[in-house]
Amino acid sequence: MSIHLSPRNRRLLAYSIPVLAVFAALLFGAIMLVLLGANPFEGYAEMFVGAFGSGDALIATILKATPLLFVGVGIVIAFRANVINIGAEGQMVLGGLFATMTALYMPEMHPIIMIPLVLLAGVVGGALWGWIPGMLKAYYRVNEILSTIMLNIVAVQLMAYLLRGPLIDPAEIERGTRIPQTARLAASADLPILFGDRLHIGPVLAVLCAIGAYYLLWRTPLGFRLRAVGLSEHAARYAGIPVRRTIALALTMSGAMAGLAGAVLVFGSESHRMVTDGSTMGFTGGAGFNGIVAALLGGLHPLWTIPASFLFGGLIVGGQALQRAVQVPSALIVALNGLVVVFVVAADRYRVRLLAVDEYEAPEVDAGDHETAAMGAARDTAPPGTDSYGQDEFDDGGER
Repeated sequence: MSIHLSPRNRRLLAYSIPVLAVFAALLFGAIMLVLLGANPFEGYAEMFVGAFGSGDALIATILKATPLLFVGVGIVIAFRANVINIGAEGQMVLGGLFATMTALYMPEMHPIIMIPLVLLAGVVGGALWGWIPGMLKAYYRVNEILSTIMLNIVAVQLMAYLLRGPLIDPAEIERGTRIPQTARLAASADLPILFGDRLHIGPVLAVLCAIGAYYLLWRTPLGFRLRAVGLSEHAARYAGIPVRRTIALALTMSGAMAGLAGAVLVFGSESHRMVTDGSTMGFTGGAGFNGIVAALLGGLHPLWTIPASFLFGGLIVGGQALQRAVQVPSALIVALNGLVVVFVVAADRYRVRLLAVDEYEAPEVDAGDHETAAMGAARDTAPPGTDSYGQDEFDDGGER
């Protein structure tokens, strides 16, 4: 017996699936807490209070969510073109390095010029690290998952070399400690504080980027091209869309968002310097990977990624409070976050299936989605001989 849902209820259920997946993960986490002899009710209560229970907790959650939102928006842009960006960690590192070098070598500028300049440098660094796998994917058929992961390793080695060598704080050399960090960067590059002594403009920029990504994807010709390529490269090529350039551009834009996250991490930090422990995690805090989960939790929609990032940031901050309150190993918090990742990713297929049924069965679609439905209908009807990187006669104009 099958249950028939209206298109509206089906869509509502589809968008609630990621939230249900989070609750399922927390339920399994409660079982692990019981097995460790801890009270799950007490633990989760402390987790909630630690993430949302006070002004300081809210600020900590917002700041933790900010790089997740930047990365998540970039993941959404790439995914809409049917490419997967696993390289946000390395792109954040390059964005941070480019922004840091800009501040180190041009320290005398006025804040009105310096702040946009270092943020732009972060965008350029991340875009460069996204453009490389984008070009490899588009023109040489290199799998973007492999290339972006490998570039993460290159980025961390480059960061380790620069922060232990050319960019290291001279005071670290004098003391002999040689901690891989820069000197305190120019005060003119510090992100303006909005509230208290920690909440800077980074979260506002992240929300603006999410809104801008929504406008780009659903209200501009470029956004239509990105989504058309993601739905069917064959149909997009027949429509005259430069498929290869669009794929490369999608990963470049995705990397740019991650690079901006890296710049915000540097100039919004309390130390106002770039520092690491020799790994990408030491700088990014895992935001490059957690941002993927935030994007999935938000249904791969830039606007829904805003609350999803806030929720996942709360899980990270609250998890630390849970650990302190019930005295469980830190590995449990890592496992809890991992459970959230597994459940959200596993449940996403059902969300996609529900939305796909909605596309084919619903008699009406939103005005902004007419072209999506049309391209979806053409997905499996491409003529033979027009594979994704097909023959010259079907290739992109000017890219033969």
